[in-house]
Formats: sequence, C-alpha cells, structure tokens
Amino acid sequence: MSMIYSERIRLRAVEREDVKKYFEWVNDPEVTFGLSLYLPMSMTDEEKWFERVSTRAPDEKPFAIEVRAGDGWRLIGNCTFFDIDTVAHCGELGIMIGDKSLWNQGLGTETMGLLLRHGFETLNLNRISLKVYADNPRAKHAYEKAGFVHEGTLREAVFKRGKFSDIHMMSVLRREWEARKKEKP
Repeated sequence: MSMIYSERIRLRAVEREDVKKYFEWVNDPEVTFGLSLYLPMSMTDEEKWFERVSTRAPDEKPFAIEVRAGDGWRLIGNCTFFDIDTVAHCGELGIMIGDKSLWNQGLGTETMGLLLRHGFETLNLNRISLKVYADNPRAKHAYEKAGFVHEGTLREAVFKRGKFSDIHMMSVLRREWEARKKEKP
C-alpha cells in the first residue's frame, strides 16, 4: 500500500516500531477519553494488537498518522477502516491522535479528509460511518468539519469513568462528499 498525503499529514502502514508510542498513548487517560479502551494496556497487549492487525485484509489494516516535522515526519496517531461491507459499500472508521501537543490544530479534521478520499476513491465505499462519545464535543466538531452528519444517538450505550454515556452515530455519503469537494476551490 502506498502512502496517502495531504499538505501536513501522511498516512502510512503501521510498523512494529510504532507500538512503543501507541503503548504510551493508550495508557494516557486524556488520550483514551474518546476511545473504547478502559483498562491499562501492557506492552504485550500492544504487540498482540500489532500482530492481529497485521493479518487483517489490506483494506482494514491501520494507518500510522504522521505530521511534517522539518525535513521528516513525526508519528502522532493512527486510524483505520473496519467492518467494511463490500456488498453495501460501507465501512466504519476510527482515529486516535495520541500526541496531545498537536491537539486543536485541525490535524484530526485533515486526517479525516484523507480517510474519506481513500474510502470513497480507493475502497469504493458509498457510506462511511463512525461512533463518537457524546461527552467528546471536540471530536464531534472535527468530524462535522470533515463532513460527517449526526444520524442518531445510542442512549447510555457505554459505561466509562463511573457513568453511562450516549454514543453519537455519524456518517458521510459519497454524494455528500463529492458535493463538498466541488464547493471547495
């Protein structure tokens, strides 16, 4: 799989050496606040995750997210498509920006733009969806900026940090994405 680029971001295949950084991030409560993780992860857990995702179908292997840093690239997170349905041409995606020093700089929105382009133009999807916790407005805002539309709410569908919370379902259809593309210069 070749790399996918935007102005500031590139998506590349996840490599074994990325696991150390992912281990750090998935054990940071601020990072995992918006993720389905709720227990501490060991380095062995992360290595097993890498082994599992390495055997996935090519369309569902995760990407490492990197940002330009001088003459090189700096790892800041990962993202992936999963549950791809080739008959209905739909799939779900997930993203983690683990490098907190780069939060609130539009990198999540830019990454979502790359994922949408990849999903619609390469994977031939018609609908791309995601789930976001209702108590994560920063993420929901980033998804809306990328073109995702709120479809519905799974009420009290997750128990995290001592309370039940809602999960918002969001999606983008190919025709909506194409219309947005035409509007931008």
